Amino acid sequence: MPPSPAAAPTAGLAKRLASWHRLAVVLLLGFASGLPLALTGQAMQAWLSMEGVDIATIGFLSLVGLPYTFKFLWAPLMDRFELWPGLGRRRGWLVLTQLALALALWALSATSPTGALQAFALLAVAVAFISASQDVVIDAYRTDLLPPAERGLGASLNVLGYRLAMIVSGGVALIWTDATAGSGMSWPEVYRVMAAVMVGAAVFSAVALAIMLQINALVT
Repeated sequence: MPPSPAAAPTAGLAKRLASWHRLAVVLLLGFASGLPLALTGQAMQAWLSMEGVDIATIGFLSLVGLPYTFKFLWAPLMDRFELWPGLGRRRGWLVLTQLALALALWALSATSPTGALQAFALLAVAVAFISASQDVVIDAYRTDLLPPAERGLGASLNVLGYRLAMIVSGGVALIWTDATAGSGMSWPEVYRVMAAVMVGAAVFSAVALAIMLQINALVT
């Protein structure tokens, strides 16, 4: 039986709210996707420079970002296997990569770039690899989540979240470590803050996304 005239506006409002919820999720996941990028690029180079690492070594360590270029090689494996049946294929990989990023960033913060350069470089590569893997999952999840009519706006919001995160981890982090203009935080403290943010992202992926899926099921 068709919905009554009185119920139609309520149903339309529920669908709009569900759409806004989906787009908000895409924005937040875009932020989580972009946060680690500067931590293996601009921010890491600034940290190394402050530690007195020579320019040649800093230039060589810029290669740790190569996993972003080759992530297509392992993307099919992430699409094939489901890690946690209770979370589903996409959310399982999301939670895993975000928790792994938090752990890798925390380990990086505890490693001296001058006293243990090789370990520092390996951890930086691990951060880039896990971050690239997170990008693969977020792109796939966004495609599954959004109906075709919302994918254009969703892609724009994803890029917006990504860029905002790069400002935080690349630009704002530099302000935090400036003793004159910022709070005078050390680089290890900044990386621990970013690790905590990734833990928050993992909690969001495990809990909030489940609520969003339930909302979508109710209005469709």
